Amino acid sequence: MRYFVAHGETDRLDPAARAGRRGDFAVLSDGTTHYELAGPGDGPVFAFVPGLTIPLDFWDDVIAVLHGRGFRTLTYSAYGRGYSDRVRGRYGRSLFVRQLDDLIRHLRLSDVHLVGSSMGALIALAHAANARVASLTMSGPAGLSAERNPIALLPGPLLPLAGKHLLRRNLLAHLDRNVQSTVDAERLRTLVLDGFRFEGSMYALTSTLKHFPFTNQDALFDAAGLPPTQLVWGANDRVTPATAFDRAVELLKPVRAEHIPDCGHMASFERPRQFADLLTTFVTERQP
Repeated sequence: MRYFVAHGETDRLDPAARAGRRGDFAVLSDGTTHYELAGPGDGPVFAFVPGLTIPLDFWDDVIAVLHGRGFRTLTYSAYGRGYSDRVRGRYGRSLFVRQLDDLIRHLRLSDVHLVGSSMGALIALAHAANARVASLTMSGPAGLSAERNPIALLPGPLLPLAGKHLLRRNLLAHLDRNVQSTVDAERLRTLVLDGFRFEGSMYALTSTLKHFPFTNQDALFDAAGLPPTQLVWGANDRVTPATAFDRAVELLKPVRAEHIPDCGHMASFERPRQFADLLTTFVTERQP
């Protein structure tokens, strides 16, 4: 698919656009990644792996609680999101796994506690299968549906057309489906759309929907060789419905499996303190 600039992408992501942003920027194998490593310097590290659309500040309410409890946190924006580079290439799983691998090595971190949401849960799973990870928490993971998204079925020549003219409206509808309240929906839109003003953002989203394997990923959930795992799911999730919860438990064999009542797809965003409590309990139970 050829790189394109979509309607609404009014800015170019360059050093001037990044000037004054919180966190830091790392030049990795495939481009520059915006990240933030924060919290007490000697605490255990939670590394948060983002989903389809979310930038690094999506996790702010959760990490504020964790910092107060002595944990460090690593948050970052995936390629094509937030203030990380728009890569001129295929946005498949290997790209995002390599980004996470590169970033952890760049920061010389070890034995991190991985936390992945939705698509990010699949990236975290793939990373954990080939790296030393202290624990893994998956929130509303994608991958267990058999239905392919319509973008994945489109022939290549039609992808730029769909990305330029159709996906932005669908993106807004998708964001609203992620959460339950109108207040959370507005907060989420503000976070995500700030990054989608940069050229190449809709290209990145379109390419991800085309090339990232979101469905029929049962084999990836095989518990063999995985670190201690926790599964968290919003009971009212409309993006990755909680009907897949039992199947995920069967495949992952998690140490802990939690439903969060009255919660949509983004448990860490909608119920940050409860989510932080689950992370804290899970990790402290594992410590000697």
